[in-house]
Amino acid sequence: MLGTAAGGGLPQWNCGCPGCATARATGAARTQDCLAISADGAAWYLVNASPDLRGQLLAASELAPAPGTRDTPLRGVLLTSGELDHTLGLVTLREAAALTVHAALPVRRALHEAFPVGPLLAPYTKARWHTAVPGTVLELDGGLRAEPLALGGKRPRYAADQAGEEGAERTDWVTGYRFTDAAGRAAAVYAPGLAAWTPAFDRAVAGADLVLLDGTFATDGELAGHTGGSRTSRGMGHLAVEDSLPELARRPGPRYLYTHLNNTNPLAHPGSPGSAALAGALAAAGAAVADDGMFIEL
Repeated sequence: MLGTAAGGGLPQWNCGCPGCATARATGAARTQDCLAISADGAAWYLVNASPDLRGQLLAASELAPAPGTRDTPLRGVLLTSGELDHTLGLVTLREAAALTVHAALPVRRALHEAFPVGPLLAPYTKARWHTAVPGTVLELDGGLRAEPLALGGKRPRYAADQAGEEGAERTDWVTGYRFTDAAGRAAAVYAPGLAAWTPAFDRAVAGADLVLLDGTFATDGELAGHTGGSRTSRGMGHLAVEDSLPELARRPGPRYLYTHLNNTNPLAHPGSPGSAALAGALAAAGAAVADDGMFIEL
């Protein structure tokens, strides 16, 4: 787990709320959502490329180049969305000799037109772009297999007016992934942008050893309660923790961890009002909160 916070991280640079103030004072920081995954411990893939990527890579010894070389274990990037907090780090990877990026079709188009990361990278590195198609398994290096899961149609703000077939209403603007090794011995599901617990997602979770779930907001009205606005968790494309917890009871077995925590979420602030009750509810459901730097071996 390279990063476990929602966009802006914790603390957010422009936020003086009690949670961010406490995070500044105690150093209890979280960097923005990013995962590194490998089936053999030698070939690694990033899932998302956060604005904090340089620091995240330096903090992970498994991803360091071999002494005296510029060759790293990173083989590519898989994107779960086109959001800025999931894609800005691609520019950080411009020094790579080559870069492979997997993304859903509308996200690929957005990153070449509305937010032209693709053309921006072209003068620096040999970037190879591949379309991640829901239901079609990607065969990756080191025996890693990744099946994209269509999670929702929330597009990034910069692509709000994207036209054409790829910009029409689609359910793969946000994707998750079900990862397995070549032998099928272990399975992990990564869904930091889960809009709803659908039958398709339920099937993806079945038999998984690990499920990393959307923990952006604890409750549907959390953000409105902090800002006085009207934006809800569901309206922003995120299933609140309180709404996904009952689903966990129906699917016991996997290890459940919540990631992509917003700075308003009490789960990001142990000791804050309401955090103890929430943590208790998670524990009762066999779930917990993921932390930056957490290493999980299946």
